[in-house]
Amino acid sequence: MCGICGELRFDQRTPDSQTIGRMMQPLARRGPDHGATYFDGPLAFGHRRLAVIDFSARANQPMVDAELKLALVFNGTIYNYPELRAELKGRGYNFFSDGDTEVILKAYHAWGEQCVERLRGMFAFVIWDMRTRSLFLARDRFGIKPLYFARNQNVFRFASNVQSLLAAGDIDTSIDPVALHYQFTLHAVVPAPRTILNGVRKLAPATAMRISSDGTISERRYWELQAVRSHPERSESQWIDALHAKLIETVDRHRSIADVPVGVLLSGGLDSSLLVGLLAEKGVQNLRTFSIGFEDVPEEKGSEFEYSDQVVAKFGTQHRKIVIENSQVLKRMPEAVANMAEPMVSQDAIGFFLLAEQVAKEAKVVQSGQGADEVFGGYFWYPRMDAETGSDLEKFRRHYFDRTHEEFLRTVSADFRGADHSSALIENLLGAPGASTFIDRVLRMDATTLIVDDPVKRVDNMTMAWGLEARVPFLDHELVELAAAMPPELKLRSEGKHALKVIARGLLPDDVIDRKKGYFPVPALKFVRGEFLGFMRDVLSSTACKKRNVFDPRYVTTLLDAPEQYMTPLQGSKLWHLALLEYWMQVNVDNRSGAGG
Repeated sequence: MCGICGELRFDQRTPDSQTIGRMMQPLARRGPDHGATYFDGPLAFGHRRLAVIDFSARANQPMVDAELKLALVFNGTIYNYPELRAELKGRGYNFFSDGDTEVILKAYHAWGEQCVERLRGMFAFVIWDMRTRSLFLARDRFGIKPLYFARNQNVFRFASNVQSLLAAGDIDTSIDPVALHYQFTLHAVVPAPRTILNGVRKLAPATAMRISSDGTISERRYWELQAVRSHPERSESQWIDALHAKLIETVDRHRSIADVPVGVLLSGGLDSSLLVGLLAEKGVQNLRTFSIGFEDVPEEKGSEFEYSDQVVAKFGTQHRKIVIENSQVLKRMPEAVANMAEPMVSQDAIGFFLLAEQVAKEAKVVQSGQGADEVFGGYFWYPRMDAETGSDLEKFRRHYFDRTHEEFLRTVSADFRGADHSSALIENLLGAPGASTFIDRVLRMDATTLIVDDPVKRVDNMTMAWGLEARVPFLDHELVELAAAMPPELKLRSEGKHALKVIARGLLPDDVIDRKKGYFPVPALKFVRGEFLGFMRDVLSSTACKKRNVFDPRYVTTLLDAPEQYMTPLQGSKLWHLALLEYWMQVNVDNRSGAGG
């Protein structure tokens, strides 16, 4: 797990080493173990390494294979690299290292651009092909690993986070009005290729890009998720057996492909508890687990320890329970926001940041349960949507959108009022072929688009801020393909995630299985009052906010006067949505030297 950056120039100039050095600085926390650069004519690479496979210097990056005339920077983990390595050795390739990085280099040489289709894992990588003087970029199927880029007529730059690109300078930091509509409608999800900044874009999941030395760019989507009934002959028990076997294989693979111990972030919910249970079923002992909780407020408990404690007791894990005072949430807010590659409004972002800080003192790699709800139908709104009448868009929009388009128009200033971009996006995604039913279409969209820029990005950013690698086995593409082919009723029954609950029965405590679905509780950011309200008021009344002129002052005043009366359908604070975006701009754009307007 690492941080990558680089540039390719089109103007006959060579890259400036100081620029690459500036780009590497915001990536240092992602890779605390090693840093290096590589230059070749118009090309420069920068890399920060978190070593979890093959600790030797031979596995350091940028990795150059002079014989094959290839150079690589890579962020992620390839879980099937041992099999690929054996296959490539059988084809005559010789290896000088023992990790997964070199396997990507050899795979690219052997299979060309189609190498990405052979990779099972989470990855963002860039290869410099000295033979064709071109760059090849690729991102994993679910966008678990980030890859941002910026380009103008003279240069193409890429990086693992937006801050790295801003550090290079020459970025248009004005707000993208289409992305702004997504930001305030889809829980801060801004799907690729857009970001909130006009001058920064990101490579879409399951996509490969080639850039020639003259600036010509081509893209190819190399994978599509099909949500159709390819195995109608299977009974429920056969589906459950197939899923159970694939889960055990996937969870164990995510554990075993590492040269360090792999722990589990144990929230106390079904998903993370099931990871622990499946590893125990596989025979794993002395498993490290970690839980976090916050102070209670009158309306809501701040922890789920009553459930995680039961899992710890049943499996005898080596457990660490972390309790965070609510006062720490506001105190640590600037640091957390500075590590968000894009503005993230989910209240648990700061929770993951503070959890990762403590976990990173004791572990380098953990598994996390993100993705299970989207893949296996765990959210309460899925059956409510399914029961609605109307078009796919109408059914989805009623239960998911943070604001109607009419409210969005009241939220922003006249400069940002325009078309209903979010509805157009969702209608297009739901209308794509390859999904049998409404629920199939919704779950496919969630897993391949919406999840990428909400929980998945959040977990990557907040854990990598502390040099902690978080693995998400529920987003293994072979597991997701199997789940997508299952009948929807095997997901929605039993108040959601029926298939997982059947597998968990007898393995986990019944209280964990039958509990009402919970969410990572950070009550101080949901029930906005006291010093948190004062903080948001200061941000939204600041000179910087007024100068930016994104929000309609009348709407801001309405939210500030009664913040707890204005919640989204999914119970997020609308005031926090506004304050977080403005604060992210102040921390990451206004305060970063070299960023142009």
